[in-house]
Amino acid sequence: MMADEEEEVKLTLQKLQELVDQLYSFRECYFETHSVEDAGRKQQDVREEMEKTLQQMEEVVEGSIQGKAQVLMLTGKALNVTPDYSPKAEDLLSKAVKLEPTLVEAWNQLGEVYWKKGDVAAAHTCFSGALTHCKNKVSLQNLSMVLRQLRTDSGDEHSRHVMDSVQQAKLAVQMDIHDGRSWCECFQKLSNILGNAYLSLYFSTGQNPKISQQALSAYAQAEKVDRTASSNPDLHLNRATLHKYEESYGDALEGFSQAAALEPAWQEPREREQQLLDYLNRLTCLLESKGKVKTRKLQSMLGSLRPAHVGPYRDGHYQSASGQKVTLALRPLSALQPGVNSGAVVLGKVVFSLTTEEKVPFTFGLVDSDGPCCAVMVYNMVQSWGVLIGDSVAIPEPNLRLHQIQHKGKEYSFSSVRVETPLLLVVNGKPQGSSSQAAATVASRPQCE
Repeated sequence: MMADEEEEVKLTLQKLQELVDQLYSFRECYFETHSVEDAGRKQQDVREEMEKTLQQMEEVVEGSIQGKAQVLMLTGKALNVTPDYSPKAEDLLSKAVKLEPTLVEAWNQLGEVYWKKGDVAAAHTCFSGALTHCKNKVSLQNLSMVLRQLRTDSGDEHSRHVMDSVQQAKLAVQMDIHDGRSWCECFQKLSNILGNAYLSLYFSTGQNPKISQQALSAYAQAEKVDRTASSNPDLHLNRATLHKYEESYGDALEGFSQAAALEPAWQEPREREQQLLDYLNRLTCLLESKGKVKTRKLQSMLGSLRPAHVGPYRDGHYQSASGQKVTLALRPLSALQPGVNSGAVVLGKVVFSLTTEEKVPFTFGLVDSDGPCCAVMVYNMVQSWGVLIGDSVAIPEPNLRLHQIQHKGKEYSFSSVRVETPLLLVVNGKPQGSSSQAAATVASRPQCE
C-alpha cells in the first residue's frame, strides 16, 4: 500500500472512530442536554442517532477498506449502542476478531453482545481472552460483571466468583481512578463496576456492615468522578437495594423513584418502590394495632411469659460479637436506646409476622408489656424459618433503630430491632439451630448496554 493510501485509510478510520465516539457520548451524556421528563424518549432517540451514525459511516467508507477488521469493529460497536441484542453486530464483531485476533476492543464489544444475548459463558470467554492480549480496564470491568452471573454448582464456587469479581473491579479502578464506570457497576449500561461487586459480596457473605459501607462509598465515588453516573438508573436502583437491606428506607424509596424517573420503561424500580411502600403500610398498621390481637388475648399471652423463656441467656452470660463474655440483664422494650444495647436482653411475645416478596427480612411484632409494639427484622435465615403468633422470643443485646420516613406525601414512624441471624434468637426457651441460617442473595438486571 502506497504512503498516500495508508494516510487515507488512517484518516478514514479516524473519522469513523469520531462518529462512533459521538454516538456513545450522545447516549452517556443524554441528560446533560435533556431533562428527566425526556427519559421516556431516550432509547428511541439513541436508536435514531445510531441510524444516522451508521448512514454517515457508510458515506465515509469506500473500496477495500470495507472489509478491514477495525471498520467491522466500529460498525459493530455502533450497532451495539442500544440495550438490545443485535445479530448483525455479533456477525460483524465475530469477523473482526477472526481477521485480527489481537483487536481487544472487538473482543470487548463481542463480549457485550453475548451478554445481551444471554450467553454469559461466551461473554466470559471474550473478556478473559481480551485480557490475554492486553491488560485493559474495560475487559476487567466486564469480567467483574460476568463473574457474578456465571452459573455454579455450589455456594462456595459462587462466593469464589464474587471475590474474584471484586478483585477484577479493584484492578480496573487502579488502572484509571477517574473512570466512574470502574467505581460501581450497572448491569445494563456497564458502568460503575466496583460498587456492585461489593453489593454482590455483601449479599453472598451475610450482609457484612463493613462491605455495605464499601459499596456505598464506591457508588459515591462513581458520582464524584463521572458526571454521567448521577443519570444512571442502575446506579440508583442498586444503591437503593443496599439502602433497603440497611433499613435506610427513605433513601431506598428515593433511589427507586429516581431510577424509575430516569428510565420510565423499566418497570422494576417502580415495582420495588411500590413493594416497599406496601410493606411499610402493612407494617405500621400491624404495629399500631399490635397485630390486631384482642386485648384479653394479648394480656393472656403476656401473662404466660416466664424467665425460662430466656433459655441459655437466663444465667446472665452471653458471648458478644467481639468474642467477649458479657453479663445480660432483662430489660423492657421501652427502656431500649437507639443502637446496640450492650448487656441487655429483651423477652416478649410475637403478635404478628410479615414477609415480603423477597422473603428477607423476616419481620415480626414483639410486645412485652402495655408499651408499644416493636418490629423485629431477622436476616440470613432459611425461607422455612419463622415464628408464630404467641411464641416467646428473647433477643440479646438488641440493636434498636428509630425510623422517621417521608416519601411523596406519606409518613411512617416506628421502631425496630435488627437481628443479623436467627442463631441469636431464643424461641420458646430454645436456641435456634444452624439449619435456620442461610445467606441472602440478590438479583440484578442481566443485560448490558
